[in-house]
Amino acid sequence: MTPSERAGRLLGRTTRRRAAEAVVRTLIYAAGLLSIVILLAIAVFLFVEARKSIAEVGLGTMLTSTQWFPTGTPKIFGFLPLIIGSLMVTGVALVVFVPIGIGAAVFISEFSAGWFKEVMKSVIEFMAAVPSVVYGFLGVAILIPWVKATFGLTSGMTALTGGLVLGIMSLPTVISISEDALHAVPDALRQGSLALGNTRWQTIYKVVVPSASSGIFAGVMLGLGRAIGETMAVLMLTGNAAVIPTNVFESVRTMTGTIAAEMGEVVFGGLHYSVLFSVGLVLFGITFVINLAADLVLERQRKRWRR
Repeated sequence: MTPSERAGRLLGRTTRRRAAEAVVRTLIYAAGLLSIVILLAIAVFLFVEARKSIAEVGLGTMLTSTQWFPTGTPKIFGFLPLIIGSLMVTGVALVVFVPIGIGAAVFISEFSAGWFKEVMKSVIEFMAAVPSVVYGFLGVAILIPWVKATFGLTSGMTALTGGLVLGIMSLPTVISISEDALHAVPDALRQGSLALGNTRWQTIYKVVVPSASSGIFAGVMLGLGRAIGETMAVLMLTGNAAVIPTNVFESVRTMTGTIAAEMGEVVFGGLHYSVLFSVGLVLFGITFVINLAADLVLERQRKRWRR
């Protein structure tokens, strides 16, 4: 092969490689753009369906009203009990899955090994695959009687019960993502910390966990999204009382539970139908704000660690 032929073949390979890279880059950009388009389409769809209720009742009125009587006379559509109920149940779940999830991830990543580690990861993956209605049944059979007897309540269908089950349901997501983030921390950081005289525990909470904090935070936010968007389990466990609760031992109704319970009973295109889409629009907005705030916090954290 002459030098000119070799150069021509090399040039052809380079051209094909660049063309392939351009195609892959275009597909990646298209996928990202498609995600944005889908998100905007969901927001537009919710707004279009909610226009009637926004025009007739008013979004401000619905957000600030403290009563929910959609079939009364007059009809009252107050979102405040639903929003507070959703946040209360999610708050209980957050208290459950954050410490347990991160602790379990640290144990699996830093202390377990071999077959035991594989068994633990398999169990967590199995928990993630269990349908939410099964968790709801377990809550009805076990948690509701336990909460009622333990705290001396007239009913065990409370925000606490729903939050506990949501916390358990969110654990697989938090554990899996956090464990992956911890596992990705280079061993050189661990060895360097130990070489400087730190104990194993000091290495974990001063070096390993901070190094994996972005991944752990992402896992927590995904768990939070799972909790605030869950429907069936909270519908079965929280009592569905559309009143503003004063503590976690009272029955509540969530936004997702309201949509699931009432959507099948409303007249298509009617005011009540439109109000439920307004509930969905508010839920969409709350979720978007939470994720946006999480991204901002995460970006600030990354900048701090770069320093």
